[in-house]
Amino acid sequence: MRLGELGQVWVYLSASPLLWLSVTLLAYLLAFTLYRKAGDNPLLNPVALAVALLIVILLATGTPYATYFEGAQFVHFLLGPATVALAVPLYRQLGRLRRLWLPVAVAVVVGVTVAALSAVAIAALLGGSVETQLSLAPKSVTAPVAMGIAEKLGGLPSLTAVLVVATGILGAVTGTRLLSWCGVRDDAVRGIAMGVTSHGIGTARAFQVSPAMGAFSGLGMALSAFATALLVPWLVRLLGVSG
Repeated sequence: MRLGELGQVWVYLSASPLLWLSVTLLAYLLAFTLYRKAGDNPLLNPVALAVALLIVILLATGTPYATYFEGAQFVHFLLGPATVALAVPLYRQLGRLRRLWLPVAVAVVVGVTVAALSAVAIAALLGGSVETQLSLAPKSVTAPVAMGIAEKLGGLPSLTAVLVVATGILGAVTGTRLLSWCGVRDDAVRGIAMGVTSHGIGTARAFQVSPAMGAFSGLGMALSAFATALLVPWLVRLLGVSG
């Protein structure tokens, strides 16, 4: 493609919402390439790198988030089908899941309880406001669910969204290595742990390790969202935290 033709493409994209969709895809492609070249090092998580790169670009160009989202919302739309598609690898593990349903259920309840109580307790010990504590309580589940729970509790949904992303990235970066250090080798156990603690971003990392781990991580993510919606409001009331 000649330079003049490239210029025409840029003029078209810059006047179109497709610009930010293209920038988002290119940012992720660059981040994923770096991740692969580093031997799939979790410290170079492609989601974290792409988000950081996009933040730098938006700040450097003075682009409001609303303008960016107008072009990139197609990626947001695809989150729904991508989440539903997690049922496919899980179906392939159905026989194993039938044998493990009780340990999985116990792990999800314990994981959700510990995640919420520890987050609220640490925030309280460090002097965090009640709003901050309530925003932290549902941080380990997927963003739409977490934001809805935080709003009902009296927290700040916008703060919860940031905490959810941070939790997911931290889990994706450290989770698999931490589980290996603890001697946890079973993909089902590792997957449930990743899904319960670091939702979608952790699940994406789990799929990079193995299909079985990714399938159980997707299950953990879905079950923890359901359990969090049921348990966290009750746990918050039990602690006497109210907005």
